[in-house]
Amino acid sequence: MSDPLTLAITLADPALADRLAALLAGVPGLRLVADPAQATAVIGPAPAPRAASPTALTPREAEVLVLLAEGASNKGIARRLGISVHTAKFHVRSLMDKMDASGRTDAVTQAARLRLIEL
Repeated sequence: MSDPLTLAITLADPALADRLAALLAGVPGLRLVADPAQATAVIGPAPAPRAASPTALTPREAEVLVLLAEGASNKGIARRLGISVHTAKFHVRSLMDKMDASGRTDAVTQAARLRLIEL
Protein backbone atom coordinates (compact mmCIF):
# COMPACT_ATOMS: atom_id res chain seq x y z
CA MET A 1 0.00 0.00 0.00
CA SER A 2 1.29 3.49 -0.84
CA ASP A 3 1.76 6.30 1.66
CA PRO A 4 -1.39 8.27 2.43
CA LEU A 5 -1.89 11.72 0.97
CA THR A 6 -1.25 14.26 3.74
CA LEU A 7 -3.56 17.25 3.65
CA ALA A 8 -3.60 20.48 5.63
CA ILE A 9 -6.61 22.80 5.79
CA THR A 10 -5.74 26.50 6.14
CA LEU A 11 -9.03 28.31 5.75
CA ALA A 12 -9.73 31.64 7.46
CA ASP A 13 -13.15 30.42 8.61
CA PRO A 14 -12.51 27.90 11.46
CA ALA A 15 -16.06 26.52 11.34
CA LEU A 16 -15.74 25.75 7.63
CA ALA A 17 -12.29 24.21 8.19
CA ASP A 18 -13.70 21.99 10.95
CA ARG A 19 -16.65 20.89 8.79
CA LEU A 20 -14.34 20.08 5.90
CA ALA A 21 -11.96 18.17 8.19
CA ALA A 22 -14.90 16.14 9.56
CA LEU A 23 -16.01 15.27 6.02
CA LEU A 24 -12.51 14.21 4.98
CA ALA A 25 -11.59 12.37 8.20
CA GLY A 26 -12.92 9.02 7.04
CA VAL A 27 -11.49 9.06 3.52
CA PRO A 28 -9.18 6.08 3.00
CA GLY A 29 -5.64 7.00 1.94
CA LEU A 30 -5.93 10.54 3.33
CA ARG A 31 -4.29 11.83 6.50
CA LEU A 32 -5.05 15.31 7.83
CA VAL A 33 -2.18 17.30 9.35
CA ALA A 34 -2.16 20.67 11.08
CA ASP A 35 1.16 21.94 9.68
CA PRO A 36 1.00 22.87 5.97
CA ALA A 37 4.78 22.35 5.73
CA GLN A 38 4.23 18.64 6.46
CA ALA A 39 1.40 18.29 3.94
CA THR A 40 1.52 16.99 0.41
CA ALA A 41 -1.43 19.25 -0.44
CA VAL A 42 -3.09 22.25 1.21
CA ILE A 43 -6.70 23.42 1.07
CA GLY A 44 -6.76 27.16 1.58
CA PRO A 45 -7.10 30.50 -0.09
CA ALA A 46 -5.74 30.80 -3.60
CA PRO A 47 -2.33 32.43 -3.78
CA ALA A 48 -2.27 36.05 -4.90
CA PRO A 49 -1.50 36.41 -8.59
CA ARG A 50 2.14 36.91 -9.30
CA ALA A 51 3.03 40.24 -10.80
CA ALA A 52 6.38 41.36 -12.03
CA SER A 53 8.08 44.20 -10.28
CA PRO A 54 10.36 46.63 -12.09
CA THR A 55 13.36 45.01 -10.40
CA ALA A 56 12.33 41.53 -11.61
CA LEU A 57 12.85 42.48 -15.26
CA THR A 58 16.29 42.47 -16.78
CA PRO A 59 17.35 45.60 -18.67
CA ARG A 60 16.95 43.69 -21.95
CA GLU A 61 13.44 42.55 -20.97
CA ALA A 62 12.55 46.17 -20.23
CA GLU A 63 13.73 47.11 -23.74
CA VAL A 64 11.72 44.25 -25.23
CA LEU A 65 8.65 45.36 -23.26
CA VAL A 66 8.84 48.86 -24.76
CA LEU A 67 9.10 47.37 -28.25
CA LEU A 68 6.16 45.05 -27.54
CA ALA A 69 4.13 48.09 -26.51
CA GLU A 70 4.99 49.64 -29.88
CA GLY A 71 3.61 46.51 -31.56
CA ALA A 72 6.93 45.15 -32.78
CA SER A 73 7.10 41.55 -33.99
CA ASN A 74 9.85 39.19 -32.87
CA LYS A 75 11.63 39.94 -36.13
CA GLY A 76 11.26 43.69 -35.53
CA ILE A 77 12.52 43.34 -31.95
CA ALA A 78 15.52 41.35 -33.17
CA ARG A 79 16.34 43.93 -35.83
CA ARG A 80 16.02 46.92 -33.46
CA LEU A 81 18.11 45.31 -30.71
CA GLY A 82 20.69 43.68 -32.98
CA ILE A 83 19.92 40.16 -31.76
CA SER A 84 18.69 36.97 -33.44
CA VAL A 85 14.99 36.25 -33.82
CA HIS A 86 15.50 33.20 -31.59
CA THR A 87 16.93 35.42 -28.83
CA ALA A 88 14.07 37.91 -29.28
CA LYS A 89 11.56 35.05 -28.86
CA PHE A 90 13.41 33.93 -25.74
CA HIS A 91 13.19 37.43 -24.21
CA VAL A 92 9.49 37.78 -25.11
CA ARG A 93 8.70 34.37 -23.56
CA SER A 94 10.73 35.16 -20.43
CA LEU A 95 8.97 38.50 -20.08
CA MET A 96 5.54 36.92 -20.52
CA ASP A 97 6.39 34.24 -17.94
CA LYS A 98 7.51 36.85 -15.40
CA MET A 99 4.38 38.90 -16.04
CA ASP A 100 2.25 35.73 -15.90
CA ALA A 101 0.73 37.00 -19.13
CA SER A 102 -1.38 34.96 -21.52
CA GLY A 103 -0.03 36.80 -24.56
CA ARG A 104 1.85 39.82 -25.81
CA THR A 105 -1.10 42.20 -25.41
CA ASP A 106 -1.74 40.93 -21.89
CA ALA A 107 1.94 41.53 -21.01
CA VAL A 108 1.75 45.11 -22.28
CA THR A 109 -1.56 45.72 -20.49
CA GLN A 110 -0.19 44.42 -17.19
CA ALA A 111 3.02 46.41 -17.62
CA ALA A 112 1.00 49.58 -18.14
CA ARG A 113 -1.08 48.85 -15.02
CA LEU A 114 2.09 48.27 -13.03
CA ARG A 115 3.55 51.48 -14.50
CA LEU A 116 6.49 49.63 -15.99
CA ILE A 117 5.75 51.40 -19.26
CA GLU A 118 3.76 54.45 -20.25
CA LEU A 119 1.32 54.18 -23.15
